[in-house]
Amino acid sequence: MTRSVCVVTGTRAEYGLLRWVMEDIGSSADLVLQVVATGMHLSPEFGLTVEVIEADGFAIDHRVEMLLSSDTPSAVTKSMGLGLIGFADVFRDLKPDIIVILGDRFEAFAAAAAAAVALIPIAHLHGGEVTEGVIDDVFRHAITKMSHLHFVAAEPYRRRVMQLGECPESIFVVGGLGLDNLERLKLLDRSELERSLGLDFSGNSLLVTFHPATTAPEESLVHLNEMLAALDSQNNTFLIFTLPNADPGGRRHASVIKEFVNDRTNAVVFESLGQEHYLSCLREVDGVVGNSSSGLLEAPSLGTGTVDIGSRQLGRLRAPSVISCAPHRDEIASAIDHLYSPGFREISEAQVSPYGKPGAGVKVVEKIAATPLENIIRKRFVDLL
Repeated sequence: MTRSVCVVTGTRAEYGLLRWVMEDIGSSADLVLQVVATGMHLSPEFGLTVEVIEADGFAIDHRVEMLLSSDTPSAVTKSMGLGLIGFADVFRDLKPDIIVILGDRFEAFAAAAAAAVALIPIAHLHGGEVTEGVIDDVFRHAITKMSHLHFVAAEPYRRRVMQLGECPESIFVVGGLGLDNLERLKLLDRSELERSLGLDFSGNSLLVTFHPATTAPEESLVHLNEMLAALDSQNNTFLIFTLPNADPGGRRHASVIKEFVNDRTNAVVFESLGQEHYLSCLREVDGVVGNSSSGLLEAPSLGTGTVDIGSRQLGRLRAPSVISCAPHRDEIASAIDHLYSPGFREISEAQVSPYGKPGAGVKVVEKIAATPLENIIRKRFVDLL
């Protein structure tokens, strides 16, 4: 008897990690794939990336409209409420045997809460991690407590999920899902990338993404301006910006970034590059600057150095190719100078990642297909003695 697996995705970055899991579920003789798109995927403001999912060959079984045209704490809370209502209908109609949720965002939290009430087992990907600068930390650990199968990226994360009282037999170390893209996605070479985006990578270049640190959005805006002040002196460097997520403060951050880019001939901004173009850029640029998780997860495996700014990613495992710095213009400028130093380039090119090797998606799907789901809902809290 086939098992229906419902994958929920709400952002471009999250889908980039889920894509091969979805592909392998869809090609399995024992599983039936259901896809639910929500959040930023359904918003033209954020690139209407549901079209990317469909272009990759996936049918969307349900759409949950939940994103309001505001990113205040009140608006995000109301979006979560809309998501809870929408997912209640989705799970009633699709009746999945298990749902797959990745990470830590409010869209994922709404889906997990609805599934918990509906008594649907949850497989949670990338749990056990810590990002002290964002409220996502709270959502991630809460989703862990609502979940029944846990697929983590590294051994320290397995121990942390255990610390949350989860049964050791339900926790599986599979590695970082983002690394599957580096093996299974055909990245563009430099000439193809230049033609596709209308860019020139012959000189110095940096890929820049700065998301709000949602635990202190006003302070985060100050930190963004500090980063831009440091980048202002990079006159001989081409700057490729991607816009932030739909987090509290995200629209204000996007407005400031667009204003910075509009005043310069050595900068360009994209709402969404898509995984193929983003990772191709990540491979070609001299470094990634900002506070995106891709600077810690994928960049090291591509031999690209990272300047990670501030507290948003504080707590994640870091490769030797990641330079951590405070959100002050002088320190950021110094970190960028270090990024370009010959000695550091050798470190980056060593391609050492704390997140293992490609192959996480296959491990996830095999375990979802093989694990008995009878009586999985009733969990016990495992105390650490």
